[in-house]
Amino acid sequence: MACELFFLRLKPVELTLNQIRRIHVSNVAPISIQAKDEQKAQAKAAEAKPKRLKTFSIYRWNPDAPSEKPRMQSYTVDLNSCGPMVLDALIKIKNEVDPTLTFRRSCREGICGSCAMNIGGINTLACISKIDSSSCTKIYPLPHMYVVKDLVPDMNNFYNQYRSIQPWLQRNNELKPGTVQYLQSTKDRDKLDGLYECILCACCSTSCPSYWWNGDKYLGPAALMQAYRWIIDSRDEKTDERLGRLKDPFSVYRCHTIMNCTKTCPKGLNPGRAIAEIKKLLGGIATKEKPGLQTDALLSQK
Repeated sequence: MACELFFLRLKPVELTLNQIRRIHVSNVAPISIQAKDEQKAQAKAAEAKPKRLKTFSIYRWNPDAPSEKPRMQSYTVDLNSCGPMVLDALIKIKNEVDPTLTFRRSCREGICGSCAMNIGGINTLACISKIDSSSCTKIYPLPHMYVVKDLVPDMNNFYNQYRSIQPWLQRNNELKPGTVQYLQSTKDRDKLDGLYECILCACCSTSCPSYWWNGDKYLGPAALMQAYRWIIDSRDEKTDERLGRLKDPFSVYRCHTIMNCTKTCPKGLNPGRAIAEIKKLLGGIATKEKPGLQTDALLSQK
């Protein structure tokens, strides 16, 4: 009965042909047509502009063809139809010219570190590297690393070195996670600035000659800067153990303060300074300051 009453209330609406036309021709239609016209006009304007051709010479190597030597392959891109960054050009080449070109990329905002490569002789991120329209740009994978394919380096050794420094907070008395907040003073927190921002892109480590020749033993700027980040953290209580793992002749002391790491860091960090601070701690020249706030002491007062 309820269903019958419901349908009885819905009276059929009879509309004339003109009324139907007025319903379907809404205010949105002219806007969409106008947008299409604008897009066509922009496309024609781009075609009318003189082409701004840019040549990229890109390192190519295919592991499926091991008998073929690595080579440099040239690609030409019209900058009028391309974004301003090198990554934009690489994506355009892959989408429109050569789908076999291989490279890593993700965030496109200089945050993830995936698109690290050597562009014009400098280790940097392709997503924040502006295209130099003046001359041909040469692009290589990060130097002195095994190559998986084209611009993709093998990062296994790099990540294993990062894992070896145990990059997590360690306490003498491990409490159940989520039960206690480890406190830190503003002054102690400020010491982490310039350290925690590292995105592990490996630009610094692969620009270091010492890392080139001792990459199996020397941890490199990126891993050492992260090691110092945890060593200096006021909440971490395993400072002696962390320093003890770095006392051998290679882990830290292969750094000769060439400072390529600091010059090339796309985030503007200073790994060389962090390594120098570790050396001072290892040599007894400096010591870690006591925490400004001690969580255990505050808990014992309750």
